[in-house]
This record gives sequence, structure tokens and C-alpha cells, in this order.
Amino acid sequence: MKELEIEALSENLPQVLAFVDEQLEAADCPMKIQIQIDIAVEEIFVNIAHYAYAPETGKAMVRIETLADPPSVDITFIDNGVPYDPLAKADPDITLSAEERQIGGLGIFMVKKSMDDVKYEYLDGHNILTLKKGLVIR
Repeated sequence: MKELEIEALSENLPQVLAFVDEQLEAADCPMKIQIQIDIAVEEIFVNIAHYAYAPETGKAMVRIETLADPPSVDITFIDNGVPYDPLAKADPDITLSAEERQIGGLGIFMVKKSMDDVKYEYLDGHNILTLKKGLVIR
């Protein structure tokens, strides 16, 4: 398992993506899956940067663990910002036009659809969100 502790600021996103991509490349992750993971990582990290500590700033921990059998990756985001479960909100109605839909929730919806599993828990003053994704194209 590898960890990166970083200030939760949008301008630190390139460092977070480089950290994640380094681990994915070491695990021979197919590019299609790496792109899906990068989009999900961007959504989660930017949400932490914008909302977890607002109007202040704070740290975020990004933890990545690659598993061999079956080939998969777990990416966990940990912050001690405002308690918030992004999975608790109902999915947006994507059958409605953009004008008719309520604002917000589309990014988390995309994360949930592109990852194999997404889990949230609030434990000991920390938001903990884990993304799981298989590394084999089906």
C-alpha cells in the first residue's frame, strides 16, 4: 500500500494523479481503465478540495492498494473535513434535460457508474471514501 498526504487544494490535483498513475502503471493497468480511474480520482479530490474544509483548507490522504488476484485496485481518500456522505444523495435523473435537472450530483454519479464499488464511512472524525476497480477489461 502506498500513501500520499497532501494539502487538499485543486492545484495539487496533478500531483495526486501522478501518484495514482505511477501505481497503476506498476500494476500494468490498461489505459482505458486508468483513464476511468483518473476521472474518478479527479472528481473525488476536487470535491474534497472545494468542500471538505471550506472556507479553510486541510489535508487529504490518498491511499492506493493494488491486489493481484483478481487484479484490482482500491483507492481510498481520507480527510477530516465536514462529515459528508456523497453516496447518500439520490442519483440524478439523467433522462431529464440539463435545464430540468437539479444542479450537483452528476460527478459522483459518474464515479459510481465507472467504478466497480464505492464505499463511504465516517470514522473517528474522518471521511473515508474508497473506490474499487478491477484491472481487467471485460
